[in-house]
Amino acid sequence: MKTTSLAEQDVQAVRATGRETRTELLRRSARADVTLRKTFVQAPRTADSRRGPLHEFVAGRDLRGLKAYLLIVAACSNAPDDWTTRHDSAVWARMMDIDRTATEQAARTGAWRTLRRLQKRSLIDCSRSGSSICVTLLREDGSGCRYERPLGTREEDLYLQIPSAFWTKGYDEQVDLPSLALLLVILRERDWSAFPAERAPQWYGWSADTHERGLKGLLELGLVERRQEFRKAPLAPSGFTMAYQYQRTAVLRARKRRKHASVGLDGAGEPTGPRTSETATARPGEATSPALPRENIRVSTTATATATATATATATATATAE
Repeated sequence: MKTTSLAEQDVQAVRATGRETRTELLRRSARADVTLRKTFVQAPRTADSRRGPLHEFVAGRDLRGLKAYLLIVAACSNAPDDWTTRHDSAVWARMMDIDRTATEQAARTGAWRTLRRLQKRSLIDCSRSGSSICVTLLREDGSGCRYERPLGTREEDLYLQIPSAFWTKGYDEQVDLPSLALLLVILRERDWSAFPAERAPQWYGWSADTHERGLKGLLELGLVERRQEFRKAPLAPSGFTMAYQYQRTAVLRARKRRKHASVGLDGAGEPTGPRTSETATARPGEATSPALPRENIRVSTTATATATATATATATATATAE
């Protein structure tokens, strides 16, 4: 039976955890929200295939690689000089939680192999000198081009934002691969959008089953909320159709916008789903989401009665005052 000395126990008590390491990385990079080009999730409409680099992580079951990549974007995308970050391989391993289940040397090797996979996908450049590993961020579309901060002025520069709370509150430790992939999909769209599973292979490059498991996982974690949308369908047996719409919960709301958000360039993009002729007006760079027909908006009778009573009371008070 292995015994632990008092000195070793003292060291373990002060050793930084993976979450603390990730939190410090976010603090040093001064990121409240991590900016990620939407082309990582889905290619522009003009592309031959709508699949973005994200589908390679899902197909390869590379959850560790996807988590590592998102952290690298957080670390490097606020370093405009060279888009580079350097850490000891042990820090990279702890950042990825590899040290939890491996010896120190095995953890260091695992971190390097993970970074090499990202390099093969043309998402980063990495090199090592001794125990130090240097990582340089490349463009999120997997083209291998030099990284530039997205401004949201063109379709290929539209971006989504991942709030730092995703890491600092430990949600990254709870998501599985389908859930993390669907989280990026949902963050890519405007609030209350539809994500039909049958379109997942064409739009994103993974199966309908993976798509639905991801949505279910996010609901269980409380990271998204769901509502029903009803539409008239004269030829349907019931006379209507029903679909689900999703949006992020408050914990995933971006806490602050870029300076150019005041002029409408906040990086939101167009929805992937079909449009209707009745759409909401969007600001430049934002998506337009199909507006619900008036007959499809369900109003609570209790809320209506309360509003009526409030209006009546106000009118009575005004008349009395006069």
